[in-house]
Amino acid sequence: MTAAGAKSYVFESKVLGKTLRRTIGSPDAWTVDAARAEANRLRVLVDQKTDPRELDRQHAEDATWLQAEAQVQAAVDIAEEAAQALTVKMVWRRYVEERRPHWGERNYADHVSMIHEGGEKRLRMPGVLTKPGPLASIMALRLVDLNAKAIEAWAAKEAKNRPARVRLALRLLKAFMRWTAAESHLKGWVDASAASAKKAREAAGKAALKDDVIERGQLKAWFDHVGQIPNTVIAAYLQTLLLTGARPGEVLTLRWDDVDTQWKSITIRDKVEGERAIPLTPYVWHLLSALPRRNEWVFSGGRMLLMTEENIRRRQRKRTDLGFERPGVELVPSSESGRLVEPSIAHRQACAAAGLEGLTLHGLRRSFASLTEWLETPAGVVAQIQGHKPSATAEKHYKRRPLDLLRVHHERIEAWILEQAGVQFDATAAPDALRVVA
Repeated sequence: MTAAGAKSYVFESKVLGKTLRRTIGSPDAWTVDAARAEANRLRVLVDQKTDPRELDRQHAEDATWLQAEAQVQAAVDIAEEAAQALTVKMVWRRYVEERRPHWGERNYADHVSMIHEGGEKRLRMPGVLTKPGPLASIMALRLVDLNAKAIEAWAAKEAKNRPARVRLALRLLKAFMRWTAAESHLKGWVDASAASAKKAREAAGKAALKDDVIERGQLKAWFDHVGQIPNTVIAAYLQTLLLTGARPGEVLTLRWDDVDTQWKSITIRDKVEGERAIPLTPYVWHLLSALPRRNEWVFSGGRMLLMTEENIRRRQRKRTDLGFERPGVELVPSSESGRLVEPSIAHRQACAAAGLEGLTLHGLRRSFASLTEWLETPAGVVAQIQGHKPSATAEKHYKRRPLDLLRVHHERIEAWILEQAGVQFDATAAPDALRVVA
């Protein structure tokens, strides 16, 4: 009993030579028998050389640990529920957003088009809707369900109609799944090797080697029919493609700022090195100088439009100033981006007329490399002009050819191709000055 009159049951003993005094509780809460039973329990512990206070501390630690474990398990359960609700599309969008700064324009566009849902009206084909992208059908799957079996079934279905696109989609999917497996909050939910399954690769098939090239004896027919294409921008684009050996997309995205007339060079945005400079050869400069300078793009987009008196009046009523002064065929800007969009249609028509069916735009790049063999041009020179990775140690680490050295070979290649094609061209003549058109 305290001086204030408060009563409590107390157990007192010695443990390991030290006094142990422990309050059992108030008589209001404990009966005498219950207090004696608790005192006997404590006495047994003391006889076993166990300090009840240390035992209570251990029990408190165990309770804290159990509580923390319960909280961790609750967090895991919440994460599992969230992972169960995650769809492939949700994670794909996050992946694209994070990785976009490290990609080029073409790579990003591929990731977007692969999951396109389709069903939109085609701008150049009225009444025809766009088709879904190859990966659109698996975007609704839960991430945890994106396994080897699901990918195999998807590849088998999609590869029936577009095996080349499925092969590209598989490559993008592999990178996506590796990224997903490396994310800390997504670890364990996907198998990074699922997109590399043998059956999926077999369903997509292997890409066949392409051999569409222009032979030396076919150059005249090709140049003759390409030169007859009404759209002069497309005609110039196709000839530039062959004479530079560049990738079709690299030439399409040329800007006027990339053409250096002082030092006779063209800066190309390269998917391998980022940028590369190639010589601006005389005939290519002759082609470019004749193009209308409508906007920033060298090969600006447009379509042929037959302007009659009635069409002129109609456009005047719409207050559309296109600069028409008289009826006739005029080239009118029509591309949203402002640059040439679809040159392959005109090329296929020209090739069909020339008896060169099957020649693609990329085949012109192959043709450039193949035709240089007639001149025994050093392989490293051709690779540097075309933007191929160096294939030998000397090319990688020792040989750095300046632009003037490339020009010697490149102008020789161009002159030889024009000679074989029967194109009459005076390389010493100054090209037409650039002109700005409406």
